Amino acid sequence: MEEQDYILFEDYLSGNLDENAINAFETRLETDKAFKQSFSIYKDISAHLEHEIGNEENATDFRANLDNISHNYFSKLNTQQEEVNVKKSSGFYKFAIAASVALLLGFFVFNQFSGEPNYSDFANYDQISLTVRGTSDALLNEAETAFNSKNYEQAEQLFNQILEEDSSNTEIQFYKSITLIETNQFSEADELLKGISEGNSIYKNKATWYLALSKLKQDNLEGCKNILKNIPEDAEDYKQAQKLLNKLD
Repeated sequence: MEEQDYILFEDYLSGNLDENAINAFETRLETDKAFKQSFSIYKDISAHLEHEIGNEENATDFRANLDNISHNYFSKLNTQQEEVNVKKSSGFYKFAIAASVALLLGFFVFNQFSGEPNYSDFANYDQISLTVRGTSDALLNEAETAFNSKNYEQAEQLFNQILEEDSSNTEIQFYKSITLIETNQFSEADELLKGISEGNSIYKNKATWYLALSKLKQDNLEGCKNILKNIPEDAEDYKQAQKLLNKLD
């Protein structure tokens, strides 16, 4: 799980998501087993914290800053610890640290030892920045924001609008294919990715990698392995491809 997933969990539990984001979140819960399990763990620990801490406001603040607290804890293990402002007693702070470490270890153990590899273990997307000529900045910004916030249904719609103006744009086709995988529209996603992987664009190897991940999400493990074997050594995702192959063998 990525850090933004923990933030997404908290936003969902706190009622801070809009209707589209809620629908996308709940769809992902239904289709992504690892995501659902991680959310269940997070929700259970959050409920436990509210009970132990006793003050809902402090509990919410604590959960919202969970990743930050644990990051500070790990980064200072071998360096001089900086002064931290905490309104509660030192006992509360120690409990917060212990709980955050336990939570992160729980996610780590689940992701590393849960048996067969999951799509979400390998589908880690960087923040995108689109550079499409002839398209309005407003539309590009909307598409970037939707994709980067994992609102894939909206991102797909916006990518379609961009492709109406430039149907052969490989960059947009590639990112659209990711939104299709995320929303379980596998046939269209695979067709797009196969076309890109057989071309000569800079997205050729990336498309092959995500075509393999699409097969993984569909539980087509043999298909996934066959595609992974076609990723060349000079590809950006070659090491990840070999790691996934080893897990599948």
